[in-house]
Amino acid sequence: MRISDVATVVVGAELRNWVFVKVTTDEGLVGWGEATLEWQTRAVVGAVDDLRPLLLGEDAMRTEHLWQSMCRHHFFKGGIVTMSAISGIEQALHDVKAKTLGVPLYQLLGGSVRDRLRFYDHLGGGDSSAVYETGSPEAFGEAAASSVADGFDALKILAVPVGAPLSGSAGVRLAVARMAAVREAVGPDVDVMVDLHGRTSPAMAIRYGRALAPYDPWFLEEPTQPEDIGALRGIADAVPVPIATGERLIGRRAFVDLLAERACAVIQPDVCHCGGVAELKRIAALAESYGVAVAPHNPLGPVATAVNVHIGLSTPNLLIQEVMRVDVPWRQEVVTGELAVVGPSVGLPSASGIGVEVDEDAAARHPYAPEPQLRTLLDDGSVADW
Repeated sequence: MRISDVATVVVGAELRNWVFVKVTTDEGLVGWGEATLEWQTRAVVGAVDDLRPLLLGEDAMRTEHLWQSMCRHHFFKGGIVTMSAISGIEQALHDVKAKTLGVPLYQLLGGSVRDRLRFYDHLGGGDSSAVYETGSPEAFGEAAASSVADGFDALKILAVPVGAPLSGSAGVRLAVARMAAVREAVGPDVDVMVDLHGRTSPAMAIRYGRALAPYDPWFLEEPTQPEDIGALRGIADAVPVPIATGERLIGRRAFVDLLAERACAVIQPDVCHCGGVAELKRIAALAESYGVAVAPHNPLGPVATAVNVHIGLSTPNLLIQEVMRVDVPWRQEVVTGELAVVGPSVGLPSASGIGVEVDEDAAARHPYAPEPQLRTLLDDGSVADW
């Protein structure tokens, strides 16, 4: 069974454009993956086109060989754009293989290690206005209560405002007020994660972490930029809350020093960026050897969510899975299949492959549109991290 085409289907989803990768074989079998990368959509589509000649005519079942070819045959190795393209193609190849063998993808990844996979919610179910825009503590509490009413017992909030390397106390008070409102709304038994989004310097991350600790956050995500492993280790040592990071790292080598330095308690590789299904499994195995849990990053489209389900069901040190439910109101219209809709948890799927198919007619109703440019500036006009 040979690969006859590799193509992309781009779906405009407001804050993001979902980049779905379609691999077609000479027997008419189609596999789907996702390579979504915010604000670099056209670059990823171009990268998929650049990789296409390496794949045409090749045996679609040789997933590892083809991954090695995409990663190594071009002299200049891939950064985030190329690795996102490779990740999406590799997912689609796994979908093809699992369909050919007539099994759900998780069966190719070692089989199930749990009966159900737990998801955590975002405020507003992932509506970008609730997740990323500033809101009052009262709005945070109301949105958190709504997630619990929908059956979720874990959620993540972006409580920390954009700020300078050393901000005043106003931002800390606002973050504490938001966290306090959420904790009051959901009670003591709901797991609440706090995303710092890489917005804070190490010093401010420590200040925020200590201020939020009395409200029992499950973990603090990306307390500083991910490449500064020494700073992450310092934060982990100084704050009585577990640290999570890794969504912007690509390939297993990027995680080796992070794990060896014991700079975090949870890693968050993204299957759409880190290298794909097999590479995420390898990263998880590295983490397991250090006693570190995995909570894969996934604020992306429904194909990525379906792929993550299979990874989560087959990964022993999987902690919990991120999901976006209603980032756009028509999210579930562009895919069909067993895993097209997800709730607070999901059991073992029975359909072969990843469990979803892209409805290309529905996708065409939401064409590519340039993502809104989010320019985060401080009061003096200088640039801050979003």
